Amino acid sequence: MAHFAELDGDKKVIRVCVVDNAHVPSDKHADGETWCANFWGGTWKQTSYNNKFRKQFAGIGFKYDESKDMFICPQPHTSWTLDSNGNWNSPITYPSDGKEYLWNETAYQADNTKGWDLIE
Repeated sequence: MAHFAELDGDKKVIRVCVVDNAHVPSDKHADGETWCANFWGGTWKQTSYNNKFRKQFAGIGFKYDESKDMFICPQPHTSWTLDSNGNWNSPITYPSDGKEYLWNETAYQADNTKGWDLIE
């Protein structure tokens, strides 16, 4: 089975569908994208369930970056920035002490030297 993401006019994923391999001869094959467009209408890009191509499996709300040929997940927090590899980065480096933390946007907005909360 192959997976395809339908894109709106802003290249945002609005749904992901599964297509039988009989319509898709190989990975990243335009035939499958054309089949989807003819069957359902709209604009489609193949996405890899195993993350073999286009960075990651597309989900609703992801954006397709045509110049990088990848799907980018929605921005997780307003303070995070997108790097050239399509990864979102926090403004403060994740602690390297081996413990687990969660990002706290409210704490960061109140004091931009804070942001990672220890999970206890």
